[in-house]
Amino acid sequence: MTDSAQNIATTYDPNEIEKKWYQTWEERGYFKPSEKGESFCIMIPPPNVTGSLHMGHGFNNAIMDALTRFNRMSGKNTLWQPGTDHAGIATQMVVERQLGAQGISRHDLGREKFIEKVWEWKEQSGGNITRQIRRLGSSVDWSRERFT
Repeated sequence: MTDSAQNIATTYDPNEIEKKWYQTWEERGYFKPSEKGESFCIMIPPPNVTGSLHMGHGFNNAIMDALTRFNRMSGKNTLWQPGTDHAGIATQMVVERQLGAQGISRHDLGREKFIEKVWEWKEQSGGNITRQIRRLGSSVDWSRERFT
């Protein structure tokens, strides 16, 4: 047996393989519009930054991904644009609960400091959601990500 044959994994490790290939596809711009042909665009209905993706997100992402990939392979100028939504009141409630656990209220902080805490939570939770969308293998153009 050659040295290279000994280095081949005997089992499929989806975590490593899928992560490697998704990162390669993203770096090479495979999910960006081609700027050629008829246009096709889907906007991800933005998931709220207050939690994690659920089965409904997985279901609709699978459908949107299939449509996007089909149109991309058909030669269309295809964009699947990702994004997340702030879920204003829900986000405020999450941050207020976190502060309450520390014995602090939003009134103690004042408006500006409270808004900073909301943005900190958005970065933490929104990052979780985008990692999950990547883990699903969704072929979105991350260079056009939006936050509403």
